[in-house]
Amino acid sequence: MEPTDGQRGRDGGHKRSPFDVILSQIRRKRSASDRKPLGRFLSWTSDRTGIPEDAEPESRGLSPGVPVPAESEQDVGWGRVCVFLQKLGKKADSRSLSLAHCDLTPTDLLELASLLQFLPQLEEMDVSWNELVGGSLMALTSHLQHVGGVRTLRLCSCRMNSEDVSALGEALGCVPHLEILDLSWNGGVGGGALRGLLGKLPPSLRELHLVACRLSAVDAAALGGMVSILPKLCLLDVSCNPQLSQEMDQGGFRELASSLSHATSLTTLRFQACGLTPACLDDLGGSFHCLPSVRELDLSCNKRLSGGLTRLTSHLAHLSHLEVLDLHLCCLTPADVEALTQVLPSLPALVELDVSSNKEAGHMVHQLVSALQLTQMRRLPLNSCRLDKESFTALALAVPYLHSLDVSWCKVVGTRLQLLLDSLQPSVIVELRLSSCQLVTDDLRRLAEVCRRSCLSSLRLLDLSYNGSVGDDGWSALFAAGGLGSMEDLDLSLRPLTSAPCSGWLHVLLSALPRMPALARLAMRRWSTGPQERRQLEYTVKHRNIRLDLDQNPTESEWKVTDQEESQPEE
Repeated sequence: MEPTDGQRGRDGGHKRSPFDVILSQIRRKRSASDRKPLGRFLSWTSDRTGIPEDAEPESRGLSPGVPVPAESEQDVGWGRVCVFLQKLGKKADSRSLSLAHCDLTPTDLLELASLLQFLPQLEEMDVSWNELVGGSLMALTSHLQHVGGVRTLRLCSCRMNSEDVSALGEALGCVPHLEILDLSWNGGVGGGALRGLLGKLPPSLRELHLVACRLSAVDAAALGGMVSILPKLCLLDVSCNPQLSQEMDQGGFRELASSLSHATSLTTLRFQACGLTPACLDDLGGSFHCLPSVRELDLSCNKRLSGGLTRLTSHLAHLSHLEVLDLHLCCLTPADVEALTQVLPSLPALVELDVSSNKEAGHMVHQLVSALQLTQMRRLPLNSCRLDKESFTALALAVPYLHSLDVSWCKVVGTRLQLLLDSLQPSVIVELRLSSCQLVTDDLRRLAEVCRRSCLSSLRLLDLSYNGSVGDDGWSALFAAGGLGSMEDLDLSLRPLTSAPCSGWLHVLLSALPRMPALARLAMRRWSTGPQERRQLEYTVKHRNIRLDLDQNPTESEWKVTDQEESQPEE
Protein backbone atom coordinates (compact mmCIF):
# COMPACT_ATOMS: atom_id res chain seq x y z
CA MET A 1 0.00 0.00 0.00
CA GLU A 2 1.34 3.44 -0.96
CA PRO A 3 1.67 5.75 2.11
CA THR A 4 -0.18 9.03 2.24
CA ASP A 5 1.53 12.43 2.38
CA GLY A 6 0.97 12.67 6.12
CA GLN A 7 2.46 9.25 6.68
CA ARG A 8 5.54 10.11 4.63
CA GLY A 9 6.10 13.15 6.83
CA ARG A 10 5.87 11.08 9.99
CA ASP A 11 8.20 8.41 8.66
CA GLY A 12 10.83 10.85 7.52
CA GLY A 13 10.21 10.31 3.80
CA HIS A 14 12.21 7.03 3.59
CA LYS A 15 10.84 3.68 2.51
CA ARG A 16 9.32 1.69 5.39
CA SER A 17 9.51 -2.03 5.99
CA PRO A 18 6.42 -4.22 5.41
CA PHE A 19 6.17 -4.72 9.17
CA ASP A 20 5.92 -0.95 9.71
CA VAL A 21 3.22 -0.68 7.07
CA ILE A 22 1.10 -3.35 8.79
CA LEU A 23 1.48 -1.70 12.20
CA SER A 24 0.51 1.67 10.70
CA GLN A 25 -2.69 0.19 9.26
CA ILE A 26 -3.61 -1.36 12.59
CA ARG A 27 -3.06 1.97 14.37
CA ARG A 28 -5.25 3.78 11.80
CA LYS A 29 -8.16 1.35 12.17
CA ARG A 30 -7.94 1.43 15.95
CA SER A 31 -7.91 5.24 16.12
CA ALA A 32 -10.82 5.49 13.68
CA SER A 33 -12.96 2.94 15.56
CA ASP A 34 -12.36 4.80 18.83
CA ARG A 35 -14.18 7.82 17.40
CA LYS A 36 -17.19 5.91 16.08
CA PRO A 37 -20.40 5.55 18.14
CA LEU A 38 -21.73 2.15 19.14
CA GLY A 39 -24.08 0.87 16.47
CA ARG A 40 -26.25 -2.12 15.68
CA PHE A 41 -24.55 -5.14 17.26
CA LEU A 42 -20.97 -4.01 16.40
CA SER A 43 -22.16 -2.86 12.98
CA TRP A 44 -19.98 0.26 12.94
CA THR A 45 -16.92 -1.43 11.54
CA SER A 46 -14.17 -0.42 9.19
CA ASP A 47 -15.99 -1.87 6.21
CA ARG A 48 -18.09 1.29 5.90
CA THR A 49 -17.21 3.13 2.75
CA GLY A 50 -18.45 6.31 1.23
CA ILE A 51 -19.23 7.93 4.58
CA PRO A 52 -17.26 11.12 5.27
CA GLU A 53 -16.47 10.25 8.90
CA ASP A 54 -14.72 7.03 7.84
CA ALA A 55 -11.85 8.90 6.25
CA GLU A 56 -8.88 10.35 8.11
CA PRO A 57 -8.51 14.14 8.15
CA GLU A 58 -5.29 13.76 6.18
CA SER A 59 -7.05 11.88 3.37
CA ARG A 60 -9.62 14.68 3.06
CA GLY A 61 -6.93 17.27 2.78
CA LEU A 62 -7.48 18.60 6.32
CA SER A 63 -4.87 18.93 9.02
CA PRO A 64 -5.49 17.57 12.52
CA GLY A 65 -7.19 20.11 14.76
CA VAL A 66 -8.85 21.99 11.88
CA PRO A 67 -12.68 22.11 12.48
CA VAL A 68 -14.85 20.26 9.95
CA PRO A 69 -17.17 22.54 7.92
CA ALA A 70 -20.70 22.75 9.35
CA GLU A 71 -22.35 21.34 6.24
CA SER A 72 -20.46 18.04 6.58
CA GLU A 73 -22.13 17.26 9.93
CA GLN A 74 -25.46 16.74 8.21
CA ASP A 75 -23.71 14.68 5.53
CA VAL A 76 -22.21 12.45 8.21
CA GLY A 77 -25.63 12.06 9.85
CA TRP A 78 -27.26 11.14 6.54
CA GLY A 79 -24.47 8.64 6.00
CA ARG A 80 -25.27 7.01 9.32
CA VAL A 81 -28.92 6.79 8.29
CA CYS A 82 -27.96 5.10 5.02
CA VAL A 83 -25.71 2.59 6.76
CA PHE A 84 -28.38 1.74 9.33
CA LEU A 85 -31.02 1.14 6.68
CA GLN A 86 -28.65 -0.74 4.42
CA LYS A 87 -27.93 -3.27 7.15
CA LEU A 88 -31.67 -3.84 7.42
CA GLY A 89 -32.03 -4.33 3.68
CA LYS A 90 -33.78 -0.99 3.15
CA LYS A 91 -33.07 2.05 1.00
CA ALA A 92 -32.79 5.50 2.47
CA ASP A 93 -35.47 8.08 1.69
CA SER A 94 -35.48 11.48 3.34
CA ARG A 95 -39.30 11.61 3.32
CA SER A 96 -40.30 7.99 3.97
CA LEU A 97 -38.89 5.62 6.60
CA SER A 98 -40.18 2.07 6.11
CA LEU A 99 -38.88 -0.50 8.61
CA ALA A 100 -41.77 -2.97 8.64
CA HIS A 101 -40.88 -6.65 9.13
CA CYS A 102 -37.26 -5.87 10.06
CA ASP A 103 -37.11 -7.76 13.38
CA LEU A 104 -36.07 -4.59 15.16
CA THR A 105 -34.82 -4.91 18.73
CA PRO A 106 -34.88 -2.32 21.53
CA THR A 107 -31.22 -1.61 20.71
CA ASP A 108 -32.16 -0.91 17.11
CA LEU A 109 -34.91 1.38 18.32
CA LEU A 110 -32.40 3.42 20.33
CA GLU A 111 -30.16 3.75 17.31
CA LEU A 112 -33.10 4.70 15.11
CA ALA A 113 -34.17 7.36 17.60
CA SER A 114 -30.68 8.90 17.53
CA LEU A 115 -30.93 9.18 13.73
CA LEU A 116 -34.25 11.02 13.59
CA GLN A 117 -32.45 14.36 13.97
CA PHE A 118 -30.97 13.80 10.52
CA LEU A 119 -34.41 13.34 8.90
CA PRO A 120 -36.04 16.75 9.26
CA GLN A 121 -38.09 16.26 6.06
CA LEU A 122 -39.60 12.93 7.14
CA GLU A 123 -43.32 12.61 6.38
CA GLU A 124 -44.00 8.88 6.75
CA MET A 125 -42.70 6.44 9.38
CA ASP A 126 -43.58 2.75 9.46
CA VAL A 127 -42.08 0.41 12.06
CA SER A 128 -44.92 -2.13 11.94
CA TRP A 129 -44.59 -5.88 12.54
CA ASN A 130 -41.60 -5.61 14.84
CA GLU A 131 -42.86 -7.42 17.93
CA LEU A 132 -39.56 -7.26 19.80
CA VAL A 133 -39.87 -3.50 20.40
CA GLY A 134 -42.94 -3.83 22.61
CA GLY A 135 -42.49 -2.08 25.94
CA SER A 136 -39.66 0.13 24.69
CA LEU A 137 -41.38 2.53 22.29
CA MET A 138 -40.61 5.45 24.59
CA ALA A 139 -37.06 5.29 23.25
CA LEU A 140 -38.48 6.27 19.85
CA THR A 141 -41.40 8.52 20.77
CA SER A 142 -39.20 10.71 22.99
CA HIS A 143 -37.35 11.82 19.83
CA LEU A 144 -40.36 12.59 17.64
CA GLN A 145 -39.76 16.29 18.09
CA HIS A 146 -37.00 15.96 15.47
CA VAL A 147 -39.55 14.87 12.83
CA GLY A 148 -42.38 17.26 13.52
CA GLY A 149 -43.51 17.14 9.90
CA VAL A 150 -44.54 13.46 10.03
CA ARG A 151 -47.98 12.93 8.51
CA THR A 152 -48.19 9.12 8.66
CA LEU A 153 -47.21 6.96 11.64
CA ARG A 154 -47.72 3.19 11.53
CA LEU A 155 -46.99 1.01 14.57
CA CYS A 156 -48.95 -2.14 13.70
CA SER A 157 -48.19 -5.37 15.55
CA CYS A 158 -45.45 -4.02 17.81
CA ARG A 159 -46.80 -5.60 21.00
CA MET A 160 -47.54 -2.22 22.45
CA ASN A 161 -48.54 -2.13 26.11
CA SER A 162 -50.22 0.56 28.18
CA GLU A 163 -46.88 2.29 28.83
CA ASP A 164 -46.18 2.46 25.10
CA VAL A 165 -49.61 3.95 24.46
CA SER A 166 -49.09 6.57 27.17
CA ALA A 167 -45.63 7.43 25.82
CA LEU A 168 -47.07 7.83 22.35
CA GLY A 169 -49.83 10.05 23.67
CA GLU A 170 -47.30 12.34 25.37
CA ALA A 171 -45.28 12.60 22.14
CA LEU A 172 -48.13 13.27 19.71
CA GLY A 173 -47.97 16.96 20.56
CA CYS A 174 -44.62 17.03 18.72
CA VAL A 175 -46.23 15.97 15.43
CA PRO A 176 -48.99 18.55 14.92
CA HIS A 177 -49.44 17.67 11.24
CA LEU A 178 -50.14 13.96 11.76
CA GLU A 179 -52.88 12.74 9.43
CA ILE A 180 -52.71 8.91 9.63
CA LEU A 181 -52.20 6.88 12.82
CA ASP A 182 -52.27 3.09 12.60
CA LEU A 183 -51.98 1.05 15.81
CA SER A 184 -53.68 -2.09 14.49
CA TRP A 185 -52.87 -5.60 15.74
CA ASN A 186 -51.67 -4.42 19.14
CA GLY A 187 -53.72 -6.23 21.75
CA GLY A 188 -52.19 -4.09 24.49
CA VAL A 189 -53.95 -0.99 23.14
CA GLY A 190 -57.25 -2.33 24.48
CA GLY A 191 -58.30 -3.04 28.03
CA GLY A 192 -58.41 0.62 28.98
CA ALA A 193 -54.99 1.60 27.64
CA LEU A 194 -56.58 3.61 24.84
CA ARG A 195 -57.39 6.31 27.39
CA GLY A 196 -53.71 7.24 27.18
CA LEU A 197 -54.51 8.90 23.84
CA LEU A 198 -57.60 10.73 25.02
CA GLY A 199 -57.18 14.42 24.29
CA LYS A 200 -53.73 13.84 22.78
CA LEU A 201 -54.58 13.23 19.11
CA PRO A 202 -53.83 16.27 16.92
CA PRO A 203 -56.80 17.96 15.24
CA SER A 204 -55.16 17.34 11.86
CA LEU A 205 -55.77 13.57 12.12
CA ARG A 206 -57.69 12.18 9.14
CA GLU A 207 -57.37 8.40 9.60
CA LEU A 208 -57.38 6.28 12.77
CA HIS A 209 -56.81 2.53 12.42
CA LEU A 210 -57.38 0.32 15.47
CA VAL A 211 -57.93 -3.11 13.92
CA ALA A 212 -57.68 -6.11 16.28
CA CYS A 213 -56.63 -4.12 19.35
CA ARG A 214 -58.86 -5.99 21.81
CA LEU A 215 -60.93 -2.90 22.41
CA SER A 216 -63.52 -3.22 25.16
CA ALA A 217 -66.54 -1.19 26.17
CA VAL A 218 -64.25 1.07 28.24
CA ASP A 219 -62.13 1.71 25.16
CA ALA A 220 -65.27 2.40 23.12
CA ALA A 221 -66.17 5.20 25.52
CA ALA A 222 -62.65 6.64 25.33
CA LEU A 223 -62.70 6.37 21.54
CA GLY A 224 -65.95 8.29 21.48
CA GLY A 225 -64.29 11.12 23.37
CA MET A 226 -61.46 11.21 20.81
CA VAL A 227 -63.66 11.10 17.74
CA SER A 228 -65.90 13.93 18.86
CA ILE A 229 -62.99 16.43 18.91
CA LEU A 230 -61.32 15.48 15.62
CA PRO A 231 -62.83 17.86 13.05
CA LYS A 232 -60.97 16.38 10.05
CA LEU A 233 -61.39 12.67 10.79
CA CYS A 234 -62.35 10.88 7.57
CA LEU A 235 -61.67 7.21 8.32
CA LEU A 236 -62.30 5.19 11.46
CA ASP A 237 -61.47 1.48 11.37
CA VAL A 238 -62.12 -0.54 14.54
CA SER A 239 -62.63 -3.90 12.82
CA CYS A 240 -61.91 -7.24 14.49
CA ASN A 241 -62.65 -6.06 18.02
CA PRO A 242 -65.42 -8.47 19.07
CA GLN A 243 -65.59 -7.11 22.64
CA LEU A 244 -66.20 -3.55 21.51
CA SER A 245 -69.99 -3.86 21.65
CA GLN A 246 -70.24 -6.11 24.71
CA GLU A 247 -71.43 -4.92 28.11
CA MET A 248 -74.06 -2.73 26.52
CA ASP A 249 -75.34 -1.78 29.95
CA GLN A 250 -72.14 0.22 30.47
CA GLY A 251 -72.98 2.31 27.44
CA GLY A 252 -69.53 2.12 25.86
CA PHE A 253 -70.61 1.45 22.28
CA ARG A 254 -73.60 3.71 22.68
CA GLU A 255 -71.29 6.57 23.65
CA LEU A 256 -69.06 5.86 20.66
CA ALA A 257 -72.03 5.75 18.28
CA SER A 258 -73.45 9.02 19.58
CA SER A 259 -70.03 10.70 19.32
CA LEU A 260 -69.92 9.91 15.62
CA SER A 261 -72.54 12.59 15.06
CA HIS A 262 -69.83 15.18 15.85
CA ALA A 263 -67.40 13.72 13.30
CA THR A 264 -69.18 15.22 10.33
CA SER A 265 -66.15 14.75 8.05
CA LEU A 266 -66.29 10.94 8.24
CA THR A 267 -66.29 9.21 4.87
CA THR A 268 -65.34 5.65 5.91
CA LEU A 269 -66.68 3.63 8.85
CA ARG A 270 -65.50 0.06 9.40
CA PHE A 271 -67.01 -2.16 12.09
CA GLN A 272 -66.15 -5.56 10.65
CA ALA A 273 -66.31 -8.43 13.17
CA CYS A 274 -67.14 -6.22 16.15
CA GLY A 275 -69.86 -8.43 17.61
CA LEU A 276 -72.57 -5.95 16.66
CA THR A 277 -76.16 -6.71 17.65
CA PRO A 278 -79.46 -5.24 16.43
CA ALA A 279 -79.35 -2.91 19.45
CA CYS A 280 -75.99 -1.59 18.20
CA LEU A 281 -77.62 -0.80 14.87
CA ASP A 282 -80.15 1.37 16.67
CA ASP A 283 -77.36 3.39 18.28
CA LEU A 284 -75.31 3.56 15.12
CA GLY A 285 -78.18 4.50 12.84
CA GLY A 286 -79.15 7.37 15.11
CA SER A 287 -75.98 9.24 14.07
CA PHE A 288 -76.39 8.78 10.33
CA HIS A 289 -78.43 11.94 9.86
CA CYS A 290 -75.30 13.89 10.95
CA LEU A 291 -72.95 12.01 8.61
CA PRO A 292 -73.82 13.12 5.07
CA SER A 293 -70.28 12.50 3.82
CA VAL A 294 -70.06 8.76 4.56
CA ARG A 295 -69.14 6.84 1.41
CA GLU A 296 -68.11 3.46 2.82
CA LEU A 297 -69.86 1.47 5.55
CA ASP A 298 -68.49 -1.94 6.55
CA LEU A 299 -70.63 -4.02 8.91
CA SER A 300 -69.46 -7.40 7.64
CA CYS A 301 -68.73 -10.54 9.69
CA ASN A 302 -71.22 -9.60 12.40
CA LYS A 303 -73.31 -12.76 12.53
CA ARG A 304 -75.43 -11.54 15.44
CA LEU A 305 -77.05 -8.99 13.14
CA SER A 306 -79.19 -11.75 11.69
CA GLY A 307 -82.80 -10.66 11.62
CA GLY A 308 -82.09 -7.13 12.88
CA LEU A 309 -81.10 -5.25 9.75
CA THR A 310 -84.49 -3.55 9.69
CA ARG A 311 -83.28 -1.38 12.56
CA LEU A 312 -80.60 0.09 10.33
CA THR A 313 -82.21 0.33 6.91
CA SER A 314 -84.56 3.08 8.02
CA HIS A 315 -81.49 5.23 8.72
CA LEU A 316 -79.45 4.32 5.64
CA ALA A 317 -81.42 6.74 3.50
CA HIS A 318 -79.60 9.60 5.25
CA LEU A 319 -76.32 8.39 3.67
CA SER A 320 -77.16 9.76 0.25
CA HIS A 321 -73.49 9.64 -0.84
CA LEU A 322 -72.91 6.02 0.22
CA GLU A 323 -70.85 4.18 -2.41
CA VAL A 324 -69.81 0.95 -0.65
CA LEU A 325 -71.99 -1.17 1.67
CA ASP A 326 -70.43 -4.39 2.97
CA LEU A 327 -72.72 -6.91 4.65
CA HIS A 328 -70.97 -10.16 3.82
CA LEU A 329 -71.10 -12.99 6.35
CA CYS A 330 -73.83 -11.42 8.47
CA CYS A 331 -76.26 -14.37 8.38
CA LEU A 332 -78.84 -12.20 6.66
CA THR A 333 -82.37 -13.55 6.68
CA PRO A 334 -84.96 -13.11 3.92
CA ALA A 335 -86.48 -10.35 6.06
CA ASP A 336 -83.11 -8.58 6.17
CA VAL A 337 -82.73 -8.77 2.40
CA GLU A 338 -86.28 -7.54 1.97
CA ALA A 339 -85.57 -4.52 4.21
CA LEU A 340 -82.36 -3.84 2.28
CA THR A 341 -84.24 -3.98 -1.00
CA GLN A 342 -86.61 -1.28 0.22
CA VAL A 343 -83.81 1.21 0.96
CA LEU A 344 -81.59 0.60 -2.09
CA PRO A 345 -83.47 3.05 -4.35
CA SER A 346 -82.57 5.79 -1.82
CA LEU A 347 -78.84 5.18 -2.36
CA PRO A 348 -78.18 6.64 -5.82
CA ALA A 349 -74.37 6.72 -5.42
CA LEU A 350 -74.00 3.03 -4.51
CA VAL A 351 -71.38 1.29 -6.68
CA GLU A 352 -70.57 -1.75 -4.51
CA LEU A 353 -72.89 -3.97 -2.52
CA ASP A 354 -71.45 -7.06 -0.85
CA VAL A 355 -73.96 -9.60 0.46
CA SER A 356 -71.73 -12.61 -0.21
CA SER A 357 -71.51 -15.56 2.20
CA ASN A 358 -75.16 -15.07 3.16
CA LYS A 359 -76.79 -18.31 2.11
CA GLU A 360 -80.35 -17.10 2.59
CA ALA A 361 -79.77 -14.22 0.17
CA GLY A 362 -79.24 -16.51 -2.81
CA HIS A 363 -82.86 -16.88 -3.84
CA MET A 364 -83.60 -13.14 -3.43
CA VAL A 365 -80.93 -11.74 -5.74
CA HIS A 366 -83.53 -10.94 -8.37
CA GLN A 367 -85.16 -8.51 -5.90
CA LEU A 368 -81.82 -6.84 -5.16
CA VAL A 369 -81.00 -6.48 -8.83
CA SER A 370 -84.38 -4.90 -9.54
CA ALA A 371 -83.82 -2.34 -6.74
CA LEU A 372 -80.28 -1.36 -7.72
CA GLN A 373 -79.33 1.35 -10.16
CA LEU A 374 -77.42 -1.05 -12.37
CA THR A 375 -75.64 1.56 -14.46
CA GLN A 376 -73.86 2.70 -11.28
CA MET A 377 -72.86 -0.74 -10.01
CA ARG A 378 -69.23 -1.92 -10.24
CA ARG A 379 -69.07 -4.79 -7.73
CA LEU A 380 -71.81 -7.18 -6.65
CA PRO A 381 -70.07 -10.27 -5.18
CA LEU A 382 -72.46 -13.18 -4.67
CA ASN A 383 -70.07 -15.98 -3.79
CA SER A 384 -71.40 -18.59 -1.35
CA CYS A 385 -74.97 -17.34 -1.69
CA ARG A 386 -76.71 -20.50 -2.91
CA LEU A 387 -77.95 -18.86 -6.07
CA ASP A 388 -80.94 -20.49 -7.71
CA LYS A 389 -81.78 -20.40 -11.41
CA GLU A 390 -84.00 -17.33 -11.13
CA SER A 391 -81.36 -15.33 -9.26
CA PHE A 392 -78.67 -16.47 -11.67
CA THR A 393 -80.72 -15.25 -14.60
CA ALA A 394 -81.36 -11.91 -12.87
CA LEU A 395 -77.65 -11.46 -12.23
CA ALA A 396 -77.03 -11.43 -15.96
CA LEU A 397 -78.79 -8.05 -16.08
CA ALA A 398 -76.10 -6.50 -13.87
CA VAL A 399 -73.09 -8.18 -15.52
CA PRO A 400 -72.61 -5.61 -18.34
CA TYR A 401 -71.78 -2.91 -15.79
CA LEU A 402 -69.68 -4.86 -13.29
CA HIS A 403 -65.91 -4.54 -13.09
CA SER A 404 -65.70 -7.58 -10.81
CA LEU A 405 -67.84 -10.70 -11.05
CA ASP A 406 -67.65 -13.27 -8.23
CA VAL A 407 -70.03 -16.24 -8.19
CA SER A 408 -67.62 -18.71 -6.60
CA TRP A 409 -69.05 -21.67 -4.68
CA CYS A 410 -72.34 -21.38 -6.54
CA LYS A 411 -73.07 -24.77 -8.10
CA VAL A 412 -75.76 -23.39 -10.37
CA VAL A 413 -73.08 -21.81 -12.58
CA GLY A 414 -71.90 -25.11 -14.06
CA THR A 415 -73.29 -25.70 -17.60
CA ARG A 416 -74.90 -22.23 -17.44
CA LEU A 417 -71.84 -20.01 -17.69
CA GLN A 418 -72.80 -18.98 -21.21
CA LEU A 419 -75.65 -16.86 -19.78
CA LEU A 420 -73.18 -14.62 -17.95
CA LEU A 421 -70.59 -14.62 -20.72
CA ASP A 422 -73.11 -13.35 -23.26
CA SER A 423 -73.72 -10.31 -21.03
CA LEU A 424 -70.07 -9.29 -20.72
CA GLN A 425 -69.05 -6.00 -22.26
CA PRO A 426 -65.57 -5.74 -23.84
CA SER A 427 -62.85 -4.00 -21.80
CA VAL A 428 -65.04 -3.60 -18.70
CA ILE A 429 -64.54 -6.57 -16.42
CA VAL A 430 -61.18 -6.86 -14.63
CA GLU A 431 -61.89 -9.73 -12.17
CA LEU A 432 -63.70 -12.99 -12.87
CA ARG A 433 -63.95 -15.47 -9.99
CA LEU A 434 -65.48 -18.87 -10.79
CA SER A 435 -63.97 -21.04 -8.07
CA SER A 436 -65.83 -24.27 -7.24
CA CYS A 437 -68.66 -23.68 -9.70
CA GLN A 438 -68.79 -27.24 -11.09
CA LEU A 439 -67.70 -25.97 -14.49
CA VAL A 440 -67.50 -28.49 -17.31
CA THR A 441 -65.46 -28.65 -20.51
CA ASP A 442 -68.13 -26.87 -22.56
CA ASP A 443 -68.09 -23.94 -20.10
CA LEU A 444 -64.39 -23.36 -20.75
CA ARG A 445 -64.88 -23.71 -24.49
CA ARG A 446 -67.44 -20.92 -24.34
CA LEU A 447 -65.09 -18.89 -22.17
CA ALA A 448 -62.42 -19.42 -24.83
CA GLU A 449 -64.75 -18.03 -27.48
CA VAL A 450 -65.27 -14.89 -25.40
CA CYS A 451 -61.48 -14.50 -25.05
CA ARG A 452 -61.04 -14.95 -28.79
CA ARG A 453 -63.40 -12.00 -29.37
CA SER A 454 -61.20 -9.86 -27.05
CA CYS A 455 -64.07 -9.37 -24.61
CA LEU A 456 -61.70 -10.09 -21.72
CA SER A 457 -58.79 -7.98 -22.89
CA SER A 458 -58.82 -5.98 -19.63
CA LEU A 459 -59.13 -9.00 -17.34
CA ARG A 460 -56.46 -9.02 -14.63
CA LEU A 461 -57.61 -11.87 -12.39
CA LEU A 462 -59.15 -15.17 -13.44
CA ASP A 463 -59.96 -17.73 -10.75
CA LEU A 464 -60.94 -21.16 -12.14
CA SER A 465 -59.79 -23.16 -9.12
CA TYR A 466 -61.61 -26.20 -7.74
CA ASN A 467 -63.20 -27.12 -11.07
CA GLY A 468 -61.89 -30.63 -11.54
CA SER A 469 -64.72 -31.62 -13.89
CA VAL A 470 -63.14 -29.69 -16.77
CA GLY A 471 -61.40 -31.96 -19.24
CA ASP A 472 -58.09 -31.44 -21.04
CA ASP A 473 -59.86 -30.13 -24.13
CA GLY A 474 -61.44 -27.32 -22.12
CA TRP A 475 -58.15 -26.14 -20.62
CA SER A 476 -56.40 -26.39 -23.99
CA ALA A 477 -59.12 -24.39 -25.73
CA LEU A 478 -58.91 -21.60 -23.16
CA PHE A 479 -55.14 -21.19 -23.35
CA ALA A 480 -55.04 -21.44 -27.14
CA ALA A 481 -57.70 -18.73 -27.56
CA GLY A 482 -55.46 -15.82 -26.47
CA GLY A 483 -57.03 -12.48 -25.62
CA LEU A 484 -55.69 -12.40 -22.04
CA GLY A 485 -52.88 -9.89 -22.50
CA SER A 486 -53.69 -8.00 -19.27
CA MET A 487 -53.85 -11.10 -17.07
CA GLU A 488 -51.89 -10.73 -13.82
CA ASP A 489 -53.25 -13.56 -11.65
CA LEU A 490 -54.38 -16.97 -12.92
CA ASP A 491 -55.54 -19.72 -10.54
CA LEU A 492 -56.10 -23.24 -11.87
CA SER A 493 -55.67 -25.15 -8.61
CA LEU A 494 -57.62 -28.28 -7.75
CA ARG A 495 -59.34 -29.12 -4.48
CA PRO A 496 -57.26 -30.30 -1.54
CA LEU A 497 -56.73 -34.05 -1.28
CA THR A 498 -57.22 -34.41 -5.04
CA SER A 499 -54.79 -34.69 -7.91
CA ALA A 500 -54.84 -34.89 -11.70
CA PRO A 501 -52.21 -34.86 -14.47
CA CYS A 502 -51.83 -31.74 -16.57
CA SER A 503 -49.82 -33.30 -19.39
CA GLY A 504 -52.73 -32.97 -21.80
CA TRP A 505 -52.75 -29.16 -21.75
CA LEU A 506 -49.55 -27.96 -20.09
CA HIS A 507 -47.74 -27.52 -23.41
CA VAL A 508 -50.58 -25.29 -24.63
CA LEU A 509 -50.29 -23.15 -21.49
CA LEU A 510 -46.52 -22.81 -21.91
CA SER A 511 -47.03 -21.71 -25.52
CA ALA A 512 -49.61 -19.13 -24.39
CA LEU A 513 -47.48 -17.53 -21.65
CA PRO A 514 -45.63 -15.17 -24.06
CA ARG A 515 -49.04 -13.71 -24.94
CA MET A 516 -49.62 -12.90 -21.26
CA PRO A 517 -46.83 -10.38 -20.61
CA ALA A 518 -48.44 -9.02 -17.42
CA LEU A 519 -48.79 -12.39 -15.66
CA ALA A 520 -47.29 -12.24 -12.17
CA ARG A 521 -48.83 -15.28 -10.45
CA LEU A 522 -49.76 -18.74 -11.70
CA ALA A 523 -51.41 -21.16 -9.24
CA MET A 524 -51.50 -24.85 -10.21
CA ARG A 525 -51.72 -26.63 -6.88
CA ARG A 526 -52.43 -30.35 -6.88
CA TRP A 527 -51.80 -30.74 -10.60
CA SER A 528 -49.25 -33.51 -11.07
CA THR A 529 -46.41 -33.16 -13.57
CA GLY A 530 -43.64 -35.36 -14.82
CA PRO A 531 -40.02 -34.47 -14.04
CA GLN A 532 -39.36 -32.99 -17.47
CA GLU A 533 -42.64 -31.04 -17.50
CA ARG A 534 -41.93 -29.66 -14.04
CA ARG A 535 -38.46 -28.49 -15.06
CA GLN A 536 -39.80 -26.87 -18.22
CA LEU A 537 -42.57 -25.10 -16.30
CA GLU A 538 -40.26 -23.87 -13.56
CA TYR A 539 -37.68 -22.70 -16.11
CA THR A 540 -40.32 -20.74 -18.04
CA VAL A 541 -41.80 -18.93 -15.06
CA LYS A 542 -38.39 -18.25 -13.53
CA HIS A 543 -37.23 -16.31 -16.56
CA ARG A 544 -40.51 -14.40 -16.61
CA ASN A 545 -40.41 -13.59 -12.87
CA ILE A 546 -43.78 -15.28 -12.44
CA ARG A 547 -44.69 -16.54 -8.97
CA LEU A 548 -45.57 -20.22 -9.33
CA ASP A 549 -47.80 -21.92 -6.74
CA LEU A 550 -47.14 -25.57 -7.39
CA ASP A 551 -47.12 -28.41 -4.88
CA GLN A 552 -43.58 -29.60 -4.24
CA ASN A 553 -44.31 -33.29 -3.80
CA PRO A 554 -42.41 -35.25 -6.46
CA THR A 555 -43.28 -38.88 -6.94
CA GLU A 556 -40.81 -41.64 -6.18
CA SER A 557 -39.71 -41.78 -9.82
CA GLU A 558 -39.09 -38.03 -9.79
CA TRP A 559 -36.93 -38.32 -6.69
CA LYS A 560 -34.82 -40.97 -8.46
CA VAL A 561 -34.37 -38.75 -11.48
CA THR A 562 -33.46 -35.80 -9.23
CA ASP A 563 -30.93 -37.87 -7.30
CA GLN A 564 -29.30 -39.04 -10.54
CA GLU A 565 -29.07 -35.49 -11.82
CA GLU A 566 -27.52 -34.20 -8.59
CA SER A 567 -24.87 -36.95 -8.71
CA GLN A 568 -23.76 -35.86 -12.18
CA PRO A 569 -21.50 -32.83 -12.67
CA GLU A 570 -23.01 -29.72 -14.20
CA GLU A 571 -22.34 -29.15 -17.86
